[in-house]
Parts: sequence; C-alpha cells; structure tokens
Amino acid sequence: MPSFMKDEMKKKDEQKFDEMKQEIEETEAVDTAEGENDTEAQPADEAQENPADAMQQKIDELTVGLKEKEERALRLQADFENFRRRTSKEKEELSAVIKQEILKDMLPLLDNFERAMAAETKDAEAFQKGVDMIYTQLQEVMKKNGLEPIETEGQKFDPNFHQAVMRVQNEDLEDDDIAQELQKGYMVEGRVIRPSMVQVVAN
Repeated sequence: MPSFMKDEMKKKDEQKFDEMKQEIEETEAVDTAEGENDTEAQPADEAQENPADAMQQKIDELTVGLKEKEERALRLQADFENFRRRTSKEKEELSAVIKQEILKDMLPLLDNFERAMAAETKDAEAFQKGVDMIYTQLQEVMKKNGLEPIETEGQKFDPNFHQAVMRVQNEDLEDDDIAQELQKGYMVEGRVIRPSMVQVVAN
C-alpha cells in the first residue's frame, strides 16, 4: 500500500477517533446535567411518589399519637389512684365521726345507768320508773341515728324483713300471718340490719 494512502487512512482514523471522543464527552456532559437536575428534583418527587417514605411518615404520626394516649392513660390512672386513696381516707374519717357522734349520744345513758346502780333504794317502783326513763332515752338516741323497728303486728310474713323460726296453727289467723314476734328486728334508713324473729301461721 502506498505511503500516502496509509497516511490518509491514519488521518481519517484519528479524525474518527476525535469525533467519537467528542461525542462521548458531550454525552457525559448531558448525563451529568440530567443527574444534577434529578438530584434537585428528587426530594419533591420522593415525597410524592415514594411509598416507603409515606409509610414511615404515617408510622411516625401513629407512634406520636400512641405515646400521647399512653401518657394520658397514665395520668388518668394516677388521678384514679389519688381519688381512691382520698375517698378511702374520707370514708374512714366519716366512719370515725359517726362513731364519735353515736357514742357521744350514748354517754347520758351511761351516766344514768351508773346513777341508778349507785343509788341505794328499796323502792322497786322508783327503780322501774328510772329504768323506763333510760329505755325511752335509749330509743330516742337510736331513732336520732336512723334506727327504725320492723313492724310485725298484723303483718304478713315477708322474708325481706322477717325470719320465721317456728310455724304454728291458729284458726283466727290466715296462712303466712305473723302470730308472734319473738325478737324485734330493726332497719337503718330502710336497710334491714336485723330481721324480726317471728312465728308464722301455717294452718
């Protein structure tokens, strides 16, 4: 091959190489510019299109809400414990006050019993009169504190208020009538604290 032809081919090869090199450089420049643009736009796109980030944001929101609810529950539990202790203490104090008031009302009865026992008297009638007065005074104190006797005379047997300890026949009365009261029963503000012990008719 003549030398001038070799030089011509070499020249063309170098020219082609330069063109290819320039094309590669231009392509890399374009890719770099597009990459920069993608980097700038990526946060906004990811915020809108990346489901993992959206899920993580939802998890964070739920975690914060759960923590707030747990803190509220703990506060409510602490408030309830304080309320329970306070009411328990108030009940104890109220119970102590009630006991004190009842015992205070009973003191005059104790005084009268002591006087009656210390008195030297052979008058049975006077002694009986003194006992009756103390009994009346006791009834007044009990009534003042809410004690009520359960009525049995002329009443039908009621298991809510009466305790049947004996069944008897009585032609003058009907079945389940109370024939006799053996022990008086009492209520306090409508609540039975001791039922009346009674005989009940069963003809």
